[in-house]
Amino acid sequence: MARMFRVLGFWTLVIGLMAIAGGMIPMAFIFLFQTAVFVLLGYMNLSERTYILLFWGYMVLSFSGFTYWSFFHMSV
Repeated sequence: MARMFRVLGFWTLVIGLMAIAGGMIPMAFIFLFQTAVFVLLGYMNLSERTYILLFWGYMVLSFSGFTYWSFFHMSV
């Protein structure tokens, strides 16, 4: 399971680098921060249950933030 967090770190790094190339600097910083967190978690060797709980917490937080931003801050 720890390897999966390193894979998530790799893909968020790729997305962050593409955001830099596209000039979307705030988005790039968000994804580069996520990269650092995922790689750090990937090398902590926690239990599988802890990794699953961390992932679900991340998903709830990210989807709640995305829904809030798209509902209240984006113009129609």
